[in-house]
Amino acid sequence: MLKTIYLLLCILGFVLPYSQFVPFLLEHGLDIKLFFEQLFANKISGFFGMDLIVSSLVFWTFVFTEGTRLKMQNLWIYVGCNLLVGVSLGLPLFLFMRQRQLEQQVDIVGY
Repeated sequence: MLKTIYLLLCILGFVLPYSQFVPFLLEHGLDIKLFFEQLFANKISGFFGMDLIVSSLVFWTFVFTEGTRLKMQNLWIYVGCNLLVGVSLGLPLFLFMRQRQLEQQVDIVGY
């Protein structure tokens, strides 16, 4: 059940952010300068921008420490998803794969 929830959150975490980003791309192209100008256009958007940056750094730390501890492979994929979409995709995808890894380890041990 938990894996299903994480998978659904992955889908939402991709679709919702891109529903806002694709129209920006269609209108402005990949204008990085304008992207950051709009991201920090006012105090409230700056609040969310800073929150996203800190959350991403925490997420990367969690991915590499927990992923290494559980001997998960290809940890760079979750950082890549974070950079291409956001924490909204990277975190539930990592938690989905982490849950799979935990279940596989339980099957091996026989609990």
